[in-house]
Amino acid sequence: MELRQLVYFDAVVRHGGFTRASAQLRVAQPAVSAQVRRLERELGTPLLHRTTRRVALTAAGEVFLARIRPVLEQLDDARAALADLAGQERPLLRVGATPLLGPLDLPSALAECRRRHPGLRLTLREALIGELLTALDNEELDVVVGPIHQDLSRRYVGSPLVPERVVLVVPPASFRSPVLADYRDEPFACLVAGSGLHAILRAAAAAEGFEPRIDYEADQPATVRALVSAGLGVALLAASTARAAGPPVDVVELRQPPAHPPLGVIRRSGELTAAVATLQGVLA
Repeated sequence: MELRQLVYFDAVVRHGGFTRASAQLRVAQPAVSAQVRRLERELGTPLLHRTTRRVALTAAGEVFLARIRPVLEQLDDARAALADLAGQERPLLRVGATPLLGPLDLPSALAECRRRHPGLRLTLREALIGELLTALDNEELDVVVGPIHQDLSRRYVGSPLVPERVVLVVPPASFRSPVLADYRDEPFACLVAGSGLHAILRAAAAAEGFEPRIDYEADQPATVRALVSAGLGVALLAASTARAAGPPVDVVELRQPPAHPPLGVIRRSGELTAAVATLQGVLA
């Protein structure tokens, strides 16, 4: 008696005939029929009543099926458990990324990593840079793609890939000036406190002798842009965010623009896996 005979017999009963069973099993119908007949010969009794339209269980078939189905179910459970174990043992690359990455095409880079490392499991988490670095510290992520600030801790290695710059965005057809101080009386929209852009705005305003009135704080740069587009205020944004597709804003190049950190790859010091090296190389 072979395992496939039990599987074929169970499939014939489940699907009500040899034709449907063979289609589900992706096995030629004559092969299914032959194995079931062989099973009946080995057991010494017919298990099925065969008609031109369908099959039905004999009394012996009902008894036999009741005994083998728990075995087949346990086999399926065992296969699933082994598949889960195999999945856990596959190489894993956990990537964190800030919402907007300028010219860096992260989805295409992840796809290329998977092509170069067959079997690689990829996960992606999007958040602001502070949250991602905390996750990197806690070993919840393997690599972060985003802005590399000058005060980056020595716990990390930052590899800059592309430059970024800061521009001012204002509502369409509104007052425009290349001097940030001329907007001292305007409400500002910005990312939440603790974000890099929030710190850039406060430092740039302080350098020009005023404290910005930040009336609107958001978690996403796209939301900041939408607030400005709606006429609720002005904002400092990365140029890639300001010029990307989205709600209309006017972009003002400041006479003395604050520095924006370059975009690149950040990892923990002393750790450079093949997958991280590949991601960095593809993004470069």
